[in-house]
Amino acid sequence: MLNPKNNAAFIRTAVLVNVARSFIQHNLENIDDVPNIIVPDDTPSKRGSLGRDRLVVKAQCMAAMGYTPSWVDTNSELSALAQEALKRTAPLKATVSVIKEACNACVSKRYVVSDQCQTCYARPCEVNCPKQAITVSDRAHINQDLCIKCGICYSNCPYQAIHKDHAPCEDACPVGALSKDAQGHEYIDQDKCISCGKCILSCPFGAIVHNSQMFDVLNVLKNSQRKKIAMLAPAVIGQFGNDLGKVITAFKKLGFDEVVEVAQGADVTTKTEAAEFVERMKEGKPFMTTSCCPAWVAATEKHIPEIKPFVSNTGSPMYYIAEIVKKQNPDCVAVFVGPCLAKRLEAEKNPNVDYVLVFEEAQAMLTAAEINVAEMTADTFAVESSAQGRRYPISGGVAGAVAYVVGNEALYKPERIDGLNPEAIKKLKRYATVPPTDFNMVEVMCCEGGCIAGPGTTCMAKKAALMVENYVKTSPNIEK
Repeated sequence: MLNPKNNAAFIRTAVLVNVARSFIQHNLENIDDVPNIIVPDDTPSKRGSLGRDRLVVKAQCMAAMGYTPSWVDTNSELSALAQEALKRTAPLKATVSVIKEACNACVSKRYVVSDQCQTCYARPCEVNCPKQAITVSDRAHINQDLCIKCGICYSNCPYQAIHKDHAPCEDACPVGALSKDAQGHEYIDQDKCISCGKCILSCPFGAIVHNSQMFDVLNVLKNSQRKKIAMLAPAVIGQFGNDLGKVITAFKKLGFDEVVEVAQGADVTTKTEAAEFVERMKEGKPFMTTSCCPAWVAATEKHIPEIKPFVSNTGSPMYYIAEIVKKQNPDCVAVFVGPCLAKRLEAEKNPNVDYVLVFEEAQAMLTAAEINVAEMTADTFAVESSAQGRRYPISGGVAGAVAYVVGNEALYKPERIDGLNPEAIKKLKRYATVPPTDFNMVEVMCCEGGCIAGPGTTCMAKKAALMVENYVKTSPNIEK
């Protein structure tokens, strides 16, 4: 995936901030001007013309207002779409989609020989090709009709003369949800997509977007008379600064009446999953997998149905904290705030979760409202969570929490799938067919490193992991 510091990410942030600013400061009166604000007349064009640059930004604004750009007439005025969006009482169906005007129609994976080829005597590319697709004359040549894209020639060339052409978004997708349409542009099959967001972070052209729920939340914060409660995911540590207490105050200043810690729900997940694991082992089941990563759960439903009997039935931390919140405040608006796009899929099946924001969107709202977290007075959560619950967003955190509660009640041998990719999918399919014998608990995280590396984060993963670990050290252990 791309380094987070890149122009596509900068524009994505600018779109969110300017749409939020138009809502908060200008009552949407200047929403049609946002593309021109982001791409002013004196800006060098990045896509061939300022008109095309602005058209792409306009489509990104549509996504920021909750629409799927490919499903909306691009000639529609943003102001008209905004007025329609204000009438919504629930978010539109969560999607990840492609803005065709921005898509570069990159070539799908293939291997080609560059002029660095030395026609060496060893010719390991030719000798090792399983399909005899390579011949050598003035230099090596690959017959694309015979090539099976295995990459053996690529890895064997001593001069690195063989180049891998690829579409970064297709490579990033763990489930093969992206393919080419008739014009060569990327198309996302919604029946295959698990909303992991890896394609969004990988596209160098900013052509892939998700339809945000930020606009809906802004509308609720401004107009709803119902109590508004923000549920902050454990990965929040470090996303808005070093002091979580100040983050709580900032969210209240933004318009939330109450802010709760989702790690409180993680404690329920830990205890419930530990009890489920012990019971399954007593029944002689070979292994169990975790169930709190929604992209992983979506992958089991759409791509690995054979492993579903081994997946824990325990709810996610979001599930349990939303249940607690709604029991205490039945008529409230519950907004989950976290690093994960796939939480929107989970929320669609959970009546206790009204909206989902990612940290990037929440930061845009704070910026637009001119709320400086560092200047806030620190507050506290009404209910504090455990060290184990707060460590959930780091790879190994869930398995470690469950292990702590299981204790000596059952033999516990964990294994980690740290990031979903095609190879991990194959491995999990194999586990379902031939159950493993050297481990009996599999923690699956779609994002490498855990939730702290989710597509909606604002902090570098390594820095976030360190800050989470430091926060965990100040927290009490979970009560068994």
